[in-house]
Parts: sequence; C-alpha cells; structure tokens
Amino acid sequence: MPGTIAVAGSIATDHLMRYPGLFGDQLVDGHLDRISLSFLVDDLVVRRGGVGANIAFALGVLGARPLLVGAVGEDFADYRAWLERHGVDCAGVHTSATAHTARFTCTTDEAQCQLASFYPGAMSEAAAIRLAPLVESHGVELVLIGADDPEAMLTHTQEARELGVPFAADPSQQLPRLDTDRCRMLVGGARYLFSNEYEWELLQRRTGWSEQDIAARVDLRVTTLGSKGVVVVDEDTEIHVDAVPPREIVDPTGVGDAFRAGFLAAVAQGFGLERAAQLGALVATLVLEASGPQEWHLDPDDAVARLADAYGTRAAADLGPLLRVDAAA
Repeated sequence: MPGTIAVAGSIATDHLMRYPGLFGDQLVDGHLDRISLSFLVDDLVVRRGGVGANIAFALGVLGARPLLVGAVGEDFADYRAWLERHGVDCAGVHTSATAHTARFTCTTDEAQCQLASFYPGAMSEAAAIRLAPLVESHGVELVLIGADDPEAMLTHTQEARELGVPFAADPSQQLPRLDTDRCRMLVGGARYLFSNEYEWELLQRRTGWSEQDIAARVDLRVTTLGSKGVVVVDEDTEIHVDAVPPREIVDPTGVGDAFRAGFLAAVAQGFGLERAAQLGALVATLVLEASGPQEWHLDPDDAVARLADAYGTRAAADLGPLLRVDAAA
C-alpha cells in the first residue's frame, strides 16, 4: 500500500464572480499606478476552496486518502464533513478559537483572466501545526507544501527536511510575498516543484536562480502550461503532455490544484511521469468544466474514454483501474 500524502495549504471559502467583458479594456495606459476600478458582475457563487483543501479533495476522490494540514475557524464544521465524505483525513486541521476560515474572492473575465484577493483569517495560525506527530501516526511519505501562511510554509518545509520526509514545493500565489531567501528555502531540496508557466518565470526572478540552478536543487520540475498542457523536467528527460480538450470552459479556479492531485495520485500508485501528467491533465479539465474547484464529479467510464481520446487506448487501459475507485459520497 502506498504511504499517505499530506497536503499542507490554505483552506478557504471561494466567492467567485464573472465579469461579462475584458479587464484589459478598462485599463488606461499611463495611469496604472492610480487604478481605481469597479466591475458590475453577472453572478456570484460561493464554493469550498483553498489550495490545500482543493488538492486533498481531488486526491480523496481518486482514492488516495490524503491527510489535510491547515488552519480553519469554528465555521468549518460543514466543510469538514464534506471533505471527510470524500475521503480526506482532517486530523491535521487546527481550529482557531478566534478567527474565521480564510476567504478567497475572485472575479473572472471573458478571457479567463482573474482579479482576486485573499483574507487569511485562521490560516495565520497554520505555522503552529507540527508535522512530526502526523508523520509518525499516519505513515506520511510525501508532504505537499502549497500556498498557505508564509511562516507555515517555511516551518513545514524545514520540518519536512529535518524529518527526512520528501516534499513537494508549490508556493504558487504566495510567490509575490516572498523574498529571495525565503523562495530559495521553500524550493531547495524538493522532490517535486510545481508551478504554472507564469509562476515558473516569477520563481526564477525571485530566487535569482537560472533554470539550470533550480534543476540542480530539485528532483523534478512540473510546470503547467494552461491549454498547452504540461511539461515535466528532470536532469535527464523532458516530457510534454497535451491538455485534455474541455467540452466547455466554466471556471478555471482550482484547475492547477486538480492537476497536482491527479499527478501525485498516479505517482503514489507507481505510474511513470507521462501517465501521472496525463491523469493530472484529465482531472484539471474536469475542474475547468465545473463551477468551483470541488464541484466536479468523476464518472470512471467517461474519464477512461476521454483518456483514450486524448492519449490513446494504452494510457486509458493503464490508468483505468485507478479511476474506478469507491471514493465519492
């Protein structure tokens, strides 16, 4: 049996809105230092979210039984029940006595560009969570350290190193808040480095490291490229996997989180990098077709057919058993 994947990251509610136009049309050249804009949006949906919870949810749906590590408020009870019904172990979740669960507010335009803000709330207490007892009690074999309170990200990364537990670095949205030393500390020694294309460029600037410098410090780089798929790079190989074509584009929120879950679920089951990237791409597309990062559903037969269409019958046959799991409620 594969060991437990611990997912340390934000747990939040998402307030998602859609703007029927393009943000770029409202920006005035020469006045970007004095932006004051208001957008009348078409709709509002409130969804469960947060980087850590999104990844853990998808891993749970795929039968991986992940351990979620993060901080929440006392308003988390219904959300906890939802995650547990979908195969997520919440033993690593700390409940604040004073703060609410974090909140993500995001507006998406017709080009899928997004303007967002994030209120941390209880997330600010995540640094107090210790990994050592969780590693011992749950047989943790990999810790994914996603966007969270910056101090928690640094603390959990260092503790993983000290415990000798492999970790995946996924700083994503927190990169703009991290200085050079902190960025380097989060990345160095990672088994996996996850980012999207923009974050990969930003990470190089923030660390002051070249692509070769980073390659010497991480075992594997996984960079998602949106509609162009994903590239997986180690010191010997570079693998490109196309995206699974979406039937419709509903909401990009949480697509990257879904990819990470699919990739790690496949790796945990012993699949190679190409198959892992293909499963990640499939789950990412399922989320893209749903309104909210945890509103997607896994239809195993349809998923296998889509894998066959995108990557061939051999890929579908290989990954099919992993998709036919009894995980959803």
